[in-house]
Amino acid sequence: MEVPGQLHGVQRLRRDLTEAVAPPTCPTGYRVRTFAADDAPTVHRLLEVGYALGGGCVGAFEEWWPSLRDDDEFAPDLCFVAVNGRQDIVGVGQCWTSAFIKDLVVHPLVRRRGIATALLRRVFWEFRHRGARHVDLKVQVDNSTGAVRLYKELGMREVALDGS
Repeated sequence: MEVPGQLHGVQRLRRDLTEAVAPPTCPTGYRVRTFAADDAPTVHRLLEVGYALGGGCVGAFEEWWPSLRDDDEFAPDLCFVAVNGRQDIVGVGQCWTSAFIKDLVVHPLVRRRGIATALLRRVFWEFRHRGARHVDLKVQVDNSTGAVRLYKELGMREVALDGS
């Protein structure tokens, strides 16, 4: 039986940005900054590691980067990376200009430290500042990382897959 808003184990979640949005903060020892083109190889490796056990997929760098960079909806200032004190990239939140979160990945070795929350709050804050009424993402229902729980804790609610 299909559940409204779900198809083949995927659901669409939405954060209403007309409601209060907490200011972005980071856990001690980490900060969130915008993406730079030089980050692309490291971000790609992080996506590979983060998706290795499921939850998403990423193609080979030689295909992924040109496809991302040349996409009409890609804007480097809507791609955020979380870095540790050594400036290692440990998380990424890549968004489309249509107020859609394409990828949200935190390195498995530093999960459950508030990094995904920091990235999401930065995304919510940025899109609200730009006048978006909401921001969406799609997630696998059986995602074992705790992503669905986190998204809902941060105010995201299920909507129809087509965004209506």
